[in-house]
Amino acid sequence: MSEHVEPAGRPGPTPFPRLFSPLRIGPLEIRNRIVSSGHDTVMAEHGLIGDRLIAYHRARAAGGVGLIVVQVASVHPTAEYTPHAVSAMDDTCIPGYRRLAEAVHAEGAAIIGQVFHGGREMGDTEDGMPVPLAPSVVPTERYHTMPRAMSVAEIHELREAFAAAALRIRTAGLDGVEIVAGHGYLQAQFLSPRVNTRTDAYGGSLENRVRFLRETIAAVRAALDPGAVVGLRISVDERSPDGVTQDESIAVLESLDRDGGPDYVSVVSGTSATLAGSDHIVPSMAWPNAYTAPLAAAVRARVRVPVMVAGRVNQPQEAEHILELGQADAVAMTRAMISDPLMPAKAAAGWLDEIRACVGCNQACIGHFHAGFPISCIQYPESGREFRYGRRSVVPEEARRRVLVVGGGPAGLKAAAVAAERGHDVTLHEAGRWVGGQVLLAQKLPGRAEFGGVVTNLQGEAGRAGVRIVTGSRVDAALVEREAPDVVIVATGGLPYRPPLELVNDPPVFDAWEVIRGADVPAGRVVVVDWRCDWVGAGTALLLAAAGHRVTLASNGYTAAWSIQQYVRDATIAALERAHVELIPLVRPFGYDGSAVILQHTLTDEAVIVEDVAGLVLASGHRPDAALHDELAAAAATGGLVSAAGRPIEVHGIGDCLAPRTVEEAVLEGLKVASAI
Repeated sequence: MSEHVEPAGRPGPTPFPRLFSPLRIGPLEIRNRIVSSGHDTVMAEHGLIGDRLIAYHRARAAGGVGLIVVQVASVHPTAEYTPHAVSAMDDTCIPGYRRLAEAVHAEGAAIIGQVFHGGREMGDTEDGMPVPLAPSVVPTERYHTMPRAMSVAEIHELREAFAAAALRIRTAGLDGVEIVAGHGYLQAQFLSPRVNTRTDAYGGSLENRVRFLRETIAAVRAALDPGAVVGLRISVDERSPDGVTQDESIAVLESLDRDGGPDYVSVVSGTSATLAGSDHIVPSMAWPNAYTAPLAAAVRARVRVPVMVAGRVNQPQEAEHILELGQADAVAMTRAMISDPLMPAKAAAGWLDEIRACVGCNQACIGHFHAGFPISCIQYPESGREFRYGRRSVVPEEARRRVLVVGGGPAGLKAAAVAAERGHDVTLHEAGRWVGGQVLLAQKLPGRAEFGGVVTNLQGEAGRAGVRIVTGSRVDAALVEREAPDVVIVATGGLPYRPPLELVNDPPVFDAWEVIRGADVPAGRVVVVDWRCDWVGAGTALLLAAAGHRVTLASNGYTAAWSIQQYVRDATIAALERAHVELIPLVRPFGYDGSAVILQHTLTDEAVIVEDVAGLVLASGHRPDAALHDELAAAAATGGLVSAAGRPIEVHGIGDCLAPRTVEEAVLEGLKVASAI
């Protein structure tokens, strides 16, 4: 950890007495009611737990979390849903789990492992698509897989596989296991009468549909010692046409509870089986905070065991309120601790302004997972990189340097904060009235206000680290020469890019930035040309539609919002549909005469003409604002720019001034450069 915070378990009052009270779960007591729920990190090493994953979870345990639930482990060869999954199929998994348990227990947290089979929800592996298993031959809409119906012998084989995997995890020293019956995976597929159409003992009536799950719980319990916890994660309303409904889920849980079922229930929502249902697996900022809490409350009213809830709970105030209302007994705050592993300790200490709140962007957490990369956070790239950046190296007094940062966007703020934390003397100059860069524009778009928290968090980090921030100060070479710092970090960002166009009669053409800032766009139909296929073009289209324009969004990709994370993309496209925005995919801009916009199909080069257009808006990306960086770098290289000590000034460029990308790359580059000074 780079930030100093008193331990969450220290004596003294806390502003969140319920959240920081202990909770007994079967034979286990956890120190508080904050849970890091199971989430795939893409940090497994050939199916095993290694140093990177251990460092990741150790950081959250040291940050004060009460319970860590480790990501799903495949229980059988037919359960290997991605190439980077953790495996608990044989005893080779035990040493890694043991090291993980020892690391987490040493920091005072409890730890449980998930046992899993995806059933028909399978992706491609190195050997192509595996044979997907399911209770019945009912296809899945999201992955377009057609499963094979399981035989009774296969059901019994997988039941024992769950038990064997659970025993390995417990043998390694974890406090128990959590059976995954949520998000439309195998156990859940048996629960739905629309997915499970069997006519034998495992289908038909509720009793029969619950049989596989009940037998699995019993087999796991029989395999483990009495001191082990057996939990259950389940979607209460899969929010899909063939998914398990809220009433059906609660009926399942009541049935299990009567028979001495799990030690706790972890409530989630949604399903992997459909696009709309999958959006609830990791809900973006499109969904209200704590929106799943009423589902947990409905479960808690009907079962005797503790109930946990997950779903956009990002702040301790929200978690405390859930507990106060009696909606749940514990709260999963997983992304809150990806964004800030020290959130529990800061909350316990009452240092609420120092909590780096998750903004629900989904870019580097679930977005990385979907891309097959280890997860992280756009605001806190140290997450997932604990092995490299988990502790700041503080420079000795004699190595302390004067650092001048140019530009107060995310890249500059992160670089300044990290350099100051390490002990350097840092001043940041921002040409505008406010720091924030393009985030100040992003937060103005419909549904994106929460994204502004990125600036709040980064500015807070920089201020607490002792960075001097000077706004309204445009830096040039003369200022750098006068200040004579040891290091200059240039983070001047980018400027809107305008592609070459055939324009006739001086038609009204705007950059997306101008529209977001409130430009007066003529009434009537507006075409938004969307090169990046991200939130800029789609968000600008929504902004114009809300202002009463008829909008056509012409995207360069296969669909609008193509380049952003699927769950965010789904919500964005749904919003565009509801706003009646016309979508034209696979086009590039060619020209505009004030009435007709001429587009060109990217695959055929044929013309696509949009008539009666009152204005054209270009969301065509950005070009680097690199003039200052290039000037300073050239001067430093020739000895024309020296520090107060008479040495050549070290010049670094980061973020969009090198190549326009996203906030994620900007913040990560700020971390990398400042860590190396």
